Amino acid sequence: MSHKDKQFAAGAETHEFQAEVSRLMDIIINSLYSNKDIFLRELISNGSDSLDKIRFLSLTDPSALGSGDAEKLEIRIKVDKERGVLSIRDRGVGMTKNDLKENLGTIAKSGTSAFLEQMQKGGDVNLIGQFGVGFYSVYLVADFVEVRSKHNDDDTQWIWESKADGAFAISEDHGEPLDRGCEINIYLKEEAQEYLEESKLKELVGKYSEFINFPIYIYSSKEVSEEVEIEEDDEEIADTEDDDMDTDDDDDISDEDEDDTPKTKTVTKTVWDWELLNDSKAIWLRSSSDVDEEEYTKFYKALAKEDKAPLAYTHFKAEGDVEFKAILFIPELAPTDMFDNYYNKASALKLYVRRVFISDEFDELLPKYLSFIKGIVDSDTLPLNVSRETLQQHTSLKTIKKKLVRKALDMIRKLAEEGQDDEDDEDSDSEASVDTSDEETKYDKFWKSFGKAIKLGIIEDASNRMRLAKLLRFYTSKSPDKLVSLEQYVENMKEGQKTIYYLAGESQEQLQKSPFLERLLAKDYEVIYFTDPIDEYTMQNLTEFDEFKFSNASKEDLKFGDADDSEKKRNKALREDFKGFTKWWKDVLPVDDVEAVKISNRLVTTPCSVVTSKYGWSANMERIMKAQALSDDNKMGYMRGRKTLEINPRHPLVRALREQSEADPNSETTKELAVVMYETAMLESGFSFDKPADFAGRLFDLVRKNMGVEADADVLSDSEIDASLPEKKPKEPEVEDEVPDITFDDAEEMKDEL
Repeated sequence: MSHKDKQFAAGAETHEFQAEVSRLMDIIINSLYSNKDIFLRELISNGSDSLDKIRFLSLTDPSALGSGDAEKLEIRIKVDKERGVLSIRDRGVGMTKNDLKENLGTIAKSGTSAFLEQMQKGGDVNLIGQFGVGFYSVYLVADFVEVRSKHNDDDTQWIWESKADGAFAISEDHGEPLDRGCEINIYLKEEAQEYLEESKLKELVGKYSEFINFPIYIYSSKEVSEEVEIEEDDEEIADTEDDDMDTDDDDDISDEDEDDTPKTKTVTKTVWDWELLNDSKAIWLRSSSDVDEEEYTKFYKALAKEDKAPLAYTHFKAEGDVEFKAILFIPELAPTDMFDNYYNKASALKLYVRRVFISDEFDELLPKYLSFIKGIVDSDTLPLNVSRETLQQHTSLKTIKKKLVRKALDMIRKLAEEGQDDEDDEDSDSEASVDTSDEETKYDKFWKSFGKAIKLGIIEDASNRMRLAKLLRFYTSKSPDKLVSLEQYVENMKEGQKTIYYLAGESQEQLQKSPFLERLLAKDYEVIYFTDPIDEYTMQNLTEFDEFKFSNASKEDLKFGDADDSEKKRNKALREDFKGFTKWWKDVLPVDDVEAVKISNRLVTTPCSVVTSKYGWSANMERIMKAQALSDDNKMGYMRGRKTLEINPRHPLVRALREQSEADPNSETTKELAVVMYETAMLESGFSFDKPADFAGRLFDLVRKNMGVEADADVLSDSEIDASLPEKKPKEPEVEDEVPDITFDDAEEMKDEL
């Protein structure tokens, strides 16, 4: 359905495009726009600008709108599949013959700039552009274009035609009167026939032009059912069929019982009518005080294509160096692919310029860790490149991003404070506390869905690290079932406590039984449980909170801060007393693995544990790094650090080992016991072995000795196994019951008896 042979109207006034236009047309059509779909956005935007102009003019001259249909400020889309033509009609200001020549024959010479110069004394009119570069995007999909136009200042209706081949023609239009405005008829290319489908056009309007300030209609069809009266021919056929089914009883039915109501049937037919496409209102342009919660929820569902209400929202207007309006929403649930391709994923914000959708793939508006936030940003002043598909690099982007991040974090903070206020109310009313203690707050839901994103923010966003730290939630040794904030932890700290204690592991149940917590729990210190693999990365970037340092309970040199003089003297005396034993134990252990053997100040009931150096990986971090598919063995060897064996001088196993080592320092059995105790402590502390077979061998040797099995005892062969098995008697075959032979006479006799 090619329109390449279509010619200009007979007698039309033909013009050549400017030389610059001809050169740039090829660039625009073949290079400038990467997405053909945007042609509809550009034409609707132009129509919206034209409608804005006539509306502005009508403020001082009401007669400019005219009467009847001309008063309807709207945009209409219609398709003619037989001719392969897509039409877009607006009732805007229109163009004169000279406007058509100047605006459509000169590249990027926009009628908007001239209009604004004439309206300097008018109000705040911000227009994207009437038939600037954007108009020529139509040639991405068109073989031939007609622009029919009527302006109030021109008694004649004109038509502009072009194939984008270097020439255009203008002639008087004798077609259907437009009253006022423009109609663009796009003769679609063979490969662009998809734009004749109603579903495709509805999709594009919904994506790019949903919030245009004027109604957009499409001429569409739908199937409707209606009752129609059965015609005589049909009725005769029906009566004949009924006669065949009549019975003699019909004679008993009186004429009075017959129904005189006309007989009908249901038929389906296709009805054509104008359908409104942009029912959603641009509520961000209104004051937040004028929008109720129901409107925000409806807007969010339309924007996010979800059926659930948002957890929270914020609506604000930024003024100053850069002006923009925005609405941000927090979804109730995180998308399943939230962290897939994390660093290449764009934010979920939609960027509009004067209510026209530009893109939802900008990285500059929000940092990656806030990519779950959905919403709208609309600016009148953002500098777009010539195709409007990407923003030019501009300092205003940094300003917008900074304000958006601040507002987003404030929204999350308020959500957290609401949950905290609810908890305080429960605490003040004992009955309410009992009834609602198990209820999940909005912030609890937020944390389950987006807590990992907040932790990523602490790693990535140094400027907002403290704000993000206040949003952290976790379980602790004193609050294993209820999430706690760092602020709450600090409020509940013991007098004299100088450190925030935490421990990281695979699960809360594992951490609760960790030997690292024995003395901390005995002293009634609260310990934070970290069970998310990202937690240790987060704590590497968050070293303190509210002037309190963080301390990993699994690292060496753990300090409690409340030791009195007598305890310090006792610990010093123990270190001196066990000095020889710790040196012996250190010499027994592998040189490459163990840096030192020390008296522990953290163990109560466990004989010994293994800790890592202050700046090395913890056991949990080592486990996480080993699980990485692309882990570097060289880096792991460096970061793993040296281990320290801490022993409990009060434990009977340790004291017994000390006695044996002092009785015979060279005893292989005693040395083997010392190594097994170290390796067992490694397992309990969360470490794994490079050579697990060695540990298993030593453990089995200890079991063998304990059971009195000789070291050189042989493993039985198969024949010895067979000989050791008890002899089984052969099973006698089962005897089947004999079935007597039955003769024919016997069968006859049995039959008679039956």
